[in-house]
Amino acid sequence: MPGLLGKKIGMTSVFSADGVNTPCTVIELGPCVVTQVKTSEHDGYDALQLGFQETTEKHATKPLMGHFKKAGVAPMRHLAEFKGFSGDYKLGDTIKVDIFENVVYVDVIGTSKGKGFQGVVGRHGFGGVGQSTHGQHNRLRAPGAVGACSYPAKVFKGTRMAGQTGNERVTVQNLEVIKVMPEHNLLLIKGSIPGHKGSIVAVEI
Repeated sequence: MPGLLGKKIGMTSVFSADGVNTPCTVIELGPCVVTQVKTSEHDGYDALQLGFQETTEKHATKPLMGHFKKAGVAPMRHLAEFKGFSGDYKLGDTIKVDIFENVVYVDVIGTSKGKGFQGVVGRHGFGGVGQSTHGQHNRLRAPGAVGACSYPAKVFKGTRMAGQTGNERVTVQNLEVIKVMPEHNLLLIKGSIPGHKGSIVAVEI
């Protein structure tokens, strides 16, 4: 699907004409530069590789610098591929947020906030087990028994336990577009999206 790379700015709220307050996320979307054009004849599929946020040569590897010089563009900090673009795009073309002008719903792909090592209550929403009057204390947030007695005498694969939480690639689908602001390269989307402020996201039509 066609889309663009952008940066999560933060959240705000917008009042509609009938006075309803809608929370929304502000995304700085593009401008993105075409750094590679992939075709069915040469690559087996049609897609555009887009670059977002210019960087300096010293912050790009030599292979990437060769890639950028071949495309005739400045070095870019972030790269991503998008399929489904209609139109004849060439290397160095700039694609802006105005491609979302008449779009009603979009998908947002980002990396969720990392929470570190979390217990089962925080990670899976366990309610805790036991009571402090039944021969135990300080165990209210424990997962309880995870095995299956003497048979099969093992912990099944996939059992929900404590562990690393967050910092995962997350896709949220069918988010409503509230407003497109081409003059500021901003896109307002209803609700929240994955990631912290300043994180890089991909928005697809």
